[in-house]
Amino acid sequence: MRSDAVKKGVGCAPQRSLLHALGMTDEEMQKPLIGIVSSYNEIVPGHMNIDKIVEAVKTGVAMAGGNPIVFPAIAVCDGIAMGHQGMKYSLVTRDLIADSTECMALAHAFDALVMVPNCDKNVPGLLMAAARLNIPCIFVSGGPMLAGRVKGCKTSLSSMFEAVGSYNSGKITAEELNEYENKVCPSCGSCSGMYTANSMNCLTEVLGMALRGNGTIPAVYSERIQLAKRAGMKIMELLEKDIKPRDIMTEEAFSNALTMDMALGCSTNSMLHLPAIAHECGIDLNLDIANEISSHTPNLCHLAPAGRTYMEDLNEAGGIYAVMNEINKLGLLKTDLITCTGKTVAENIEGVVNKNPEVIRPVDDPYSTTGGIAVLRGNLAPDSCVVKRSAVAPEMLSHSGPARVFDCEEDAMNAIMGGEIREGDVVVIRYEGPKGGPGMREMLNPTSAIMGMGLGSTVALITDGRFSGATRGASIGHVSPEAAVGGPIALVRDGDIIEIDIPANTINVKLSDEELAARKAEWQPREPRITTGYLARYAKQVSSGAQGAVLS
Repeated sequence: MRSDAVKKGVGCAPQRSLLHALGMTDEEMQKPLIGIVSSYNEIVPGHMNIDKIVEAVKTGVAMAGGNPIVFPAIAVCDGIAMGHQGMKYSLVTRDLIADSTECMALAHAFDALVMVPNCDKNVPGLLMAAARLNIPCIFVSGGPMLAGRVKGCKTSLSSMFEAVGSYNSGKITAEELNEYENKVCPSCGSCSGMYTANSMNCLTEVLGMALRGNGTIPAVYSERIQLAKRAGMKIMELLEKDIKPRDIMTEEAFSNALTMDMALGCSTNSMLHLPAIAHECGIDLNLDIANEISSHTPNLCHLAPAGRTYMEDLNEAGGIYAVMNEINKLGLLKTDLITCTGKTVAENIEGVVNKNPEVIRPVDDPYSTTGGIAVLRGNLAPDSCVVKRSAVAPEMLSHSGPARVFDCEEDAMNAIMGGEIREGDVVVIRYEGPKGGPGMREMLNPTSAIMGMGLGSTVALITDGRFSGATRGASIGHVSPEAAVGGPIALVRDGDIIEIDIPANTINVKLSDEELAARKAEWQPREPRITTGYLARYAKQVSSGAQGAVLS
């Protein structure tokens, strides 16, 4: 066992003395050391129940003969961080989480790990750590929030952000806004739509790193406690069989994840996280294949914000395995891959029934014949940009309009709230990329304001930043190269005509190559916004959004 390095022999007597200081018995030291990475905290609603999940995992580990030891991982609530300097610290925590977990796991010679994440960067950060460490690992999340209810209808956090725009434009009253505030987030858990946290927890199932139900069983259900106990027991089987993350997260497994990403209509942030996780596995996940996969993968689910169904509905309909079984009727998944269940994908999904064709559309009646995410390229984004196609109004799939250019999110918000954006405009928010932000902020505030003010069917927004999974509309992010390194988005001026054609996967500004070259010759880099601390170090090391914003 790996933990023998701190437990066995005369030379480890000092280490054993410290383990005794923990209250550990000789009998416990004979068992494998199983690290439980807990992202519990008291500020993130998706994490406030994780202490109970962790206790259940510990029970499962102990039942199966392991010695469970808990250590922490940080987590940021993107909703609370939204719209201010805090959002610069969201994406960057993904690497802090991976690095700190690596440090703890190797410094203390754990034999295996159970990862207990839930929210946006916490899940991919721990997946990156699992791949990097390559010791037996399994995931069990805190689970999704129940949907809220306002005026008898289910709702979620995205409705809350849009309600602010509706109030500012006089469409709802202060009393109605207050009702949203008090009802859209009725329980603990990751916010109830197919936002980034739930997208990544669902894709963790698809990758084979979590048991069935990880992505969909609501946080408040007792079934999730049972799931956590089973995960604790299962890690002992993975340890015995020496099944490791890179045995599971193969190139074919990432192909499955992209396929299911398209079928589910996941957050555009998955286009940052999947390449970053693959990178830790030694796999180059080129996003060029995303459109190829999308072209023959139907979109079967329209969960919020794309539609009016929620994670609890997907769970009742059969969960991720039901969607996988449905999509595999077209033979689109690699099903002979080993997973954390100890079984193959084919064995996992065999016989799983789609219990609600309104939530999970049959493959012969999809929402669309192509996938939920599109990668666009053109002279405005030579290296790519990303849009959640399934959440775009049909009339905005192709759009041409004048640019309204802003060099930060705050300036754009002031213009939107001030009524300065007109129908047909293309709002451009730049210098918000991985380096330029730094930290690649999410733009849920401006996109929600546009939707809430009734401009969602006429106004597009593009940015070298990124979007929350709660964003809907013609919102195009991850524009690469970003403005901070002189990408074409830095050269756009007010009034330039931008042409967006999502079905054709193109995005262009109507300028000649000669004009763009002339503007590039005049362009000067901007002084960094932040010159000290973690963000300054991050800005120096981070790659582009097209490469998953990984650190060099």
